[in-house]
Amino acid sequence: MQLFASRRVGIDLGTANILVYVKGQGITVSEPSVVAQHNRDNTIVAVGDEARSMQGRTPGSISVVRPMRDGVIADYLTTEAMLRYFIGQVTGRFNLIRPEVMVTVPAGVTSVEQRAVRDAAEQAGARKPAHLVPEPLAAAIGARVPIGTARGNMVVNIGGGRTEAAVISLYGIVVSESVRMAGDRLDEAIVAYTRRRHNLIIGERTAEEIKMAIGSALPVDEGLESQVRGRDQLSGLPKTITLSSVEISNAIQDSLGVVVQTVRTVLEKTPPELASDVIDRGILLTGGGALLRHLDELLTQETGVPCYVADNPLECVAVGAGIALDHIEVIKRSLPTEEENLVGLFPQPDR
Repeated sequence: MQLFASRRVGIDLGTANILVYVKGQGITVSEPSVVAQHNRDNTIVAVGDEARSMQGRTPGSISVVRPMRDGVIADYLTTEAMLRYFIGQVTGRFNLIRPEVMVTVPAGVTSVEQRAVRDAAEQAGARKPAHLVPEPLAAAIGARVPIGTARGNMVVNIGGGRTEAAVISLYGIVVSESVRMAGDRLDEAIVAYTRRRHNLIIGERTAEEIKMAIGSALPVDEGLESQVRGRDQLSGLPKTITLSSVEISNAIQDSLGVVVQTVRTVLEKTPPELASDVIDRGILLTGGGALLRHLDELLTQETGVPCYVADNPLECVAVGAGIALDHIEVIKRSLPTEEENLVGLFPQPDR
């Protein structure tokens, strides 16, 4: 009966944010991957937006943690609790039938990390087996890129913990590179810059707000400025300074250089026929990091290949994970066998 049909759910289990896509409803959850818990017994106090609002403002008895680090699970039990909370928001309190779930994982994930994500999703309420899909593949599907054809499409997904670049053809990843340099590292670079240049100590959340307000990959927005409040490193007293977009651009240049090199490496490894397709079609940028001002222009300058940002870069991966459930058999055929999973989920062939 259609009344008891299982929900089909795509989950972007990101380092910074978790997004849940439900078929027929769209994005139903978009909240930070943050959990507040009691230190004594690890009971959950808050999840998502509510937990993030507590960051840096809690007493000693409560810790605000991010259970995902660099795109993989750093705290299994907390990740499971977070997933259970968000899956529960989708299914409601009385979920008689478990939803069919597709969870995204980094393209460079190991078999152990893959198993941890699948187990966490199943323990949190997903129907067994929970399906996994590489993030670049999900991003391309969510951006409505025609990856089912025998033509090359290049996607660069810049999340909170990782940047992943991949060339995709026939629902499979031909070449990919994954580097632990993304939004979080840009925030850390801004924190380090304000401490070194202005003797001002700020938190990573403040750094993220600065990045979103005036951050730029190229030092061209000279008029953009922002008031920043923090603690003076010398006096220990509260202090307010003004930062410009050019300063932030200089602060994150080294970090962005790693992203540029990752894209270059994938282009160098791409077979000639697919490389010509990439030049024709351009490079698609997805993920929250793609929203950084002028990042597409920086990559175009450094690689010589046109780059463009997806329409909804933050939602592409979650939407693609949900849509991928409709193509699960085709995608499974393009992924490595179970034996190959013993050494890595998506190993790169020798070149």
